[in-house]
Amino acid sequence: MNAYEPGTPAGVPAQLPAADAVSSDVPATSPVGRLAATVERLRREVQVAQAEAEGRALVELAKGILVERLGCGPAQAARQLAELTEQAQMTPLEFAVEVINQAARDRVAEVTEAFLSVAADPSGPVAESAAVRLRAAESGLLAADDTQAMADSLLDHALRPLGAVAVAIWSARSDGSLTLAGSAGFPPGEAARWHYVPPDVATVARRGLTEPDGQWLPSLAGSGLPTIGRREYADGARIAVPAGAGGRIHGVLEIAWPKPEEPLPRPVLRQVEALAELCAHSLESFVPPPGSGPEPGLLPDVVELMDLADGLHDPALVLVPHLDDTGQLVDFRIQHVNSRFLDPAGRPRAVVGGALLLEAYPMAAGDSELFQRVERVYATGEPFRARRMRLTALVDQVPLSAVADISISRHGSAVLLIWRIEDETARLASLLQHAQRLGRIGGFEENLLTGEITWNGQLFSLYGRPPTSPPVALQDLPAHAHPDDAVILGRFLRTVLHHRRPASAAFRLLRPDGVTRHIRVVAEPVLDTGGQLFGVRGAYQDISAQHWTEVALAATRDQLAHTEQQAVERNRLTLQLQHAIMPPAQAPLRVSGLQVAVRYRPAETEHLVGGDWYDAVVLPSGLVLLCVGDVAGHGIEAATSMVVLRNALRGLAVTGAGPAQLLSWLNIVAHHLTGAVTATAVCGLYDGERRTLRWARAGHLPPVLVREADATALPPVKGLLLGAVPEARYEETEVQLAAGDTLLMYTDGLIERRDRSVEESLSHLLDTARAAPSTLDQQLDRLLTYSRSDTDDDTCIVGIRVA
Repeated sequence: MNAYEPGTPAGVPAQLPAADAVSSDVPATSPVGRLAATVERLRREVQVAQAEAEGRALVELAKGILVERLGCGPAQAARQLAELTEQAQMTPLEFAVEVINQAARDRVAEVTEAFLSVAADPSGPVAESAAVRLRAAESGLLAADDTQAMADSLLDHALRPLGAVAVAIWSARSDGSLTLAGSAGFPPGEAARWHYVPPDVATVARRGLTEPDGQWLPSLAGSGLPTIGRREYADGARIAVPAGAGGRIHGVLEIAWPKPEEPLPRPVLRQVEALAELCAHSLESFVPPPGSGPEPGLLPDVVELMDLADGLHDPALVLVPHLDDTGQLVDFRIQHVNSRFLDPAGRPRAVVGGALLLEAYPMAAGDSELFQRVERVYATGEPFRARRMRLTALVDQVPLSAVADISISRHGSAVLLIWRIEDETARLASLLQHAQRLGRIGGFEENLLTGEITWNGQLFSLYGRPPTSPPVALQDLPAHAHPDDAVILGRFLRTVLHHRRPASAAFRLLRPDGVTRHIRVVAEPVLDTGGQLFGVRGAYQDISAQHWTEVALAATRDQLAHTEQQAVERNRLTLQLQHAIMPPAQAPLRVSGLQVAVRYRPAETEHLVGGDWYDAVVLPSGLVLLCVGDVAGHGIEAATSMVVLRNALRGLAVTGAGPAQLLSWLNIVAHHLTGAVTATAVCGLYDGERRTLRWARAGHLPPVLVREADATALPPVKGLLLGAVPEARYEETEVQLAAGDTLLMYTDGLIERRDRSVEESLSHLLDTARAAPSTLDQQLDRLLTYSRSDTDDDTCIVGIRVA
């Protein structure tokens, strides 16, 4: 059998022989023949059921992909999968695997395509089974609850079709030994004989672990390497592939064939590598069972940890537990000290190494609880970190200023203790260096007697000069500055060099690369014991960012001042326009048998000047026009729109039309002649002879009627706000008034609150209106006084009282 000859894929029933073929020597009509046929039928049904169960997880995964891709529910995804399967003329399992491969585009899909590319007949059994086989193997490995189940799934789903007869999964341990994690196809006794392979024993699996590309043996006969199942498959081919994931090799996958084979084609080898990678993910959490070879000894763990400690740049101790005769932990032995170790008490490494921790550092059991920390880390495996711990916690001979960063971690059966002693001088130097870098500060020192100049690296960077170039003397500074700064630098140099006083100056530095930087230089003279000047020291700081920030802030302040002035002027003009049309205090309207009063309260904040308006005028017909309105928005646009609507309504009212028709015409004005503004309004016509009020509204709050000791809002009539649509129809109604009745029209600025609904605010207005004072003016003033509005909006009120 060729190594890549296909077999029956998982989840796809094999073509089983007929019942009479199984019992060809027994007549089908005989009792024995019928019994054989029944057994064969039941065997086929069991195999089909097993195949369906194995593939169910893949079908469910494909349904989940369709749910995500199509945004549908599980039931609809199942129907879609059935329809697509029928259209593709494939089995449900094969089509499910095709969906998974297209969605994942992972290693399994990659090796499947490569394997199919070398198949003799792409439409034959290989094409139908390779993808299903690999996906079923992946699903089986991930679902396996132990390594033995993992090996069984691997052999049944993926390796038997390749002609393999057995598989072994080896776990690689830290000491170089191998543990048999799972096997299938080998006699049970073989697994017991090969459960543990000591370090440095050459086997096929070890060759696969040490060779980068694994080990391929066409036949075991000529290799001389021992391995599991050698007696059963002595002449068969073997392959051992490292099982790695995430850059770490966790074990080896070993596969056996019953007879010699030619080297595997590259696509098939890639398939085996993909299976090994699946095994690696399972081996990450594999724990060798008790009795699987020697227990992990102390020495391998300690040796590994010693190698790790020697590679560290900080002092480190490798500690191992020290038990008493009863097996209780009493101390830790210092098994190893690395080359970076410096004893805080100044003792040689040989004295510290091999001693007990509490003997070498008795203060570790004191107030610092360092020993208790080591105990806890060893017991729980949870690492411990501490910054700037006083080293008096270890020995009492060190200076009180000596501090260190401590790190404790467990590795196997040993503990790693690391400390980094803080060098105060180095720390301050590092802090200074970082401060200079962050502040873009460069320091200098100049000996005026010898001409020697010292710059730090940051100063070369500020000047834009390479570190190998000669530094610039302080007295030559004007040659590297902008000509306009010559006077400032001259005064600075005279103060430092001649008057011998500290000084500072800001100038523009012209760098060799053509860049101009704004620099502040600070310098002080250095005098000898006789008071003579012999040196200068100081620093340069790049203040370019600060300079341009100040320039930008100055420009922003100017722009803000200009904008504020424009806003103030704009608001002033808006307020003047509004007051010119509607003065806050207006003379009362003289109408026989009717008292009319109006109130207008401007917004408390000038920039909130809005479009509230009112009107009360006697028409030529003798009727009284009463209206209030509110244009959406604030500012000059709202004020000008208010003027247009108010004057338009006055002109339209002369035609004698009713309130509904007036609002219909006013809607056309708002939509077409004012830039499509929107507004609300309520309009009424009072007939003094009949004591009736016909009124209509456009999205506005209805009027309030106060009769005797009761106040109610009139039932609202339908009416869309002005300007919302090109044409609109409005309803109107008539209310009969009696002597002593008071009718109030108002804008929402009287009642609107941010934290209350309109219904709650209207209820408060009705409560206030019921307590009516003796005069109409007093009643309107009371409404303004007790208003709970908190929106700072304009407010208009029109009130009438029938005499």
